[in-house]
Order: sequence, then C-alpha cells, then structure tokens
Amino acid sequence: MEGRNDRFLETEPVGRLMRKYALPCVTSLLVAALYNIVDQIFIANAPGLGSFGNAANTVVFPLTVIALAIAVMIGDGCCAFVSISLGANRHEDAHRGIGNAIVLCVVASLALCAGYLVFQDALLGMFGGRVNQETFSCAKEYFFWIALGVPFYMFGQAMNPIIRSDGSPRFAMVSTLAGAAVNIVLDPLFIFVFHWGMMGAAVATVLGQILTAVLAIIYLRRMKMVRLCRNSFQFRGDLLHQCLSLGVCSLLAQVSLVAAMAAMNNMLRKYGMLDPIFGQAQYAQIPMAVLGIVMKVFQIVISISIGMAAGCIPIVGYNIGAGRKDRASALFKRLIFLEALLGTIALLVVELLPRQLIGIFGASGESEFYTTFAIRSFRIYLCMIVLACVNKATFIYLQSLGKALASTVLSMAREVVLGVGFALLLPGFFGLDGVLYSMPAADLLTFVLTVFAICDTNRFLHEERAVSQTAAS
Repeated sequence: MEGRNDRFLETEPVGRLMRKYALPCVTSLLVAALYNIVDQIFIANAPGLGSFGNAANTVVFPLTVIALAIAVMIGDGCCAFVSISLGANRHEDAHRGIGNAIVLCVVASLALCAGYLVFQDALLGMFGGRVNQETFSCAKEYFFWIALGVPFYMFGQAMNPIIRSDGSPRFAMVSTLAGAAVNIVLDPLFIFVFHWGMMGAAVATVLGQILTAVLAIIYLRRMKMVRLCRNSFQFRGDLLHQCLSLGVCSLLAQVSLVAAMAAMNNMLRKYGMLDPIFGQAQYAQIPMAVLGIVMKVFQIVISISIGMAAGCIPIVGYNIGAGRKDRASALFKRLIFLEALLGTIALLVVELLPRQLIGIFGASGESEFYTTFAIRSFRIYLCMIVLACVNKATFIYLQSLGKALASTVLSMAREVVLGVGFALLLPGFFGLDGVLYSMPAADLLTFVLTVFAICDTNRFLHEERAVSQTAAS
C-alpha cells in the first residue's frame, strides 16, 4: 500500500479520536445486545408467552453468546493486530491477518451452526430449559431458527471491529444499526400480526443479522487502509496465532458469561424447587425469567462499557506501534474516568427504578411474586456495577497494548474462577439469594486485582517518558 493515510491516529487529539471511534463502537455493541433484548420485550408482552417466553429466551441467550464469543475473539484480535501492524507500517501483515480472520470466521460459524442443530435438546437442557414443559417448548422453537442464523451473526460481529480498524467506525455502526432496525420492525409484525410466536421473534432477528453480514461483505471489497487480494486468504498460522492471542480476552469475557449463566440457571432451578413460592409448578420459571431480564439490563450497560474500551483499541494499538505512549496514557485516564461515570449512572437507575425496568418486560401481566423478586434481583445483583465497568475496561485496554497474557489472566480470574465459583458456592449458604450475591462478590474481589493492573499499566506508559527526560537532563 502506497502512502500513510492512517497517520491521523497519531496526530489528532485523543479526545476527538475517542469520540470518533468509541461512539460508533458503543452503538454497534449496544445494538447487537438489543437484538436479544428487543425479542424478549416483544415476547414478554405477547399473549400466551409471557414469563414462559422470557425464561425460554434466557435459556437460549447463553448459546447466542457462545457464537458472539468466537466472533469477537476473531474480530477484536484481528482489530488489535491490524492496528499495531499499521502503526508499525507492516501493511503486508495487516491484509493477511484480515484475510485469515475471514476464513476462520466462516469455518467456525458453519461448524457451530451444525453442532447446535445436532445437539439442540441436550444444549437447552444444559442451560436450564427443562424447568417446565412450556419453557422447553418455547426454547426449542426459538433456538432452531437462531441456530440457522449463526453464520450470518458471527460474520457480521467479527467483521465489525475489523472495519473499525480500517478507519471506518461509522460504517461499522451503520451496518449494525440497519440490521437492528430490520429486527425491530419485523418483531411486532411476525409476533402480533402473523402470530408466529417464538419463531417470529427468531426469524426477525436472523433477517437483521443477514443484512449486517451483507453490508460487511460490501465494505470488505473496498477497504481504505488495507487492500485484500487472493494472497490475503492463504493460511498463515503465525498470523492467526497472534490475532487470536490478542482476542482471547474478548473470548473469555463472553464465554465466562455463558459459564456463569449455565451455573446460575441450574442453581435457580435447583434452589427454586426448594423455595415455598417458586417450588410451585406455575411459578417455577419466574427466577430464571427475572434473572435473564436483569442480565439483559446489565448487558446494555456492559456493552457501553466494552464499546468505549474496544473503540480505543485501534487508537491505542496504533500509537503503541508508533512509539507514542504519551497519547496512549492520556486515553487510558479518560477511559477509566468515563467508565466510572457510566457505572455510577447505571447504579442509580437500577437501585432507584427497578420497578420501571421490570415493567418494560411485561411485569403487568405477572404475579406479585414476579415483581417482588425482580426488584430484589436488580438491587442486589447489580450493586457493584461501577466496579464491573472499570474492571472490564481495564482488561480490554491491556488487550489493546498487546498484553494478552495479563488481560487473559485477569479475565479468567473474574469470569471463570470468581464468577462461576461464587454462582455455584453461595447458593449453598444463602439459597436463591446466593445467586444474587455472586455477581457483586466477584466484581468486588476482581477490582482489587484491577487496581494493581491499573498501577502497572501507568508505570508502563510512563517508562519511556521518564527515560527521555533523564536523557535530556
């Protein structure tokens, strides 16, 4: 590639770059999260579905996250790799990295789709789908169509960060918005007019995902900073290894959510049966439906958090590659402040307005037990959401620095060791409340580790400046 039309990443003010890249990234991730949430809102208010449909959506949700996890590992890893390569003027590595990421995404998505269709019943049972027959039936209907759309979903999500790394965050945002708009328009049409129920919600989602994938293909044919050619798609194990190692943090962040939800759903089922209210067959699905809603609200907040941090990956990666640690340091400080602010606003909403939040998901048609448990769940489960935002941003920022090992270790500690561990351990002491306590306990202990990571990152970003000042004196 002739010339350097990517130098603006090293010269424009970091605040302006952050707005330019983070806002579209936030929008893209937020809209991606809204696919499932919009389905759940319409399902919750549909005649004959209600909390059974909500519970079914909660059962299927972790399986869509598995697809997302693989996609963001490929996409975010490639984004970081390409950004660092462009900053170091290694354009050959950049286009080959993208080509290999595309091939891997296609192969992985087709394999996952086939696995979902073959093992559908076992997977739904693993995530608590057999809480009662109505929930299982709704989950099967919804999951079949979602599984068929997995290749399109994964391709669109994987290409989104790659498009951002090519200097087109706005196109990445628009392509995701277009797919979500299709879903929002078709959901009420298919559910309430055609009376397709769970199938209608799923088909609307898949059609939106197809549009996003098609727009990504169109963009890849006319990239700005990188030009793809036939050689781009030749397998290069070394490049794929570098890309995937940089994206493993994103994978763990999503997969750990799946593991936590699997543990949570099964603990809800187990200890719900022992509860005097939720042990009754007509109320058995309520804890799972409610926690699914709480997790969706959390996903909205954490999507904004991840979007702000992931949007900085191309900027940080480029400037680290170009030797501009001072700019990376300025961006880090801005990021941590904004993450704490986001978490504080979210905390006020979930603590002060839980009844209004649960009302969006059809609470008016449910029993008082539903609303009471939902209010308690919001206030306990998300009480440490400020720390969750700061933790997540720090993990992703380390990823953008190329510190894959540190990012992975911290993610493993939070999401697998503490997240899953507390979800399995605490219900033994506190019953259903133990599931609610698991989230804040994990975030609080993780924050202790995050503080050390923040301090170490600051030292790394100021090393070169200190050396330069000493040499000048």
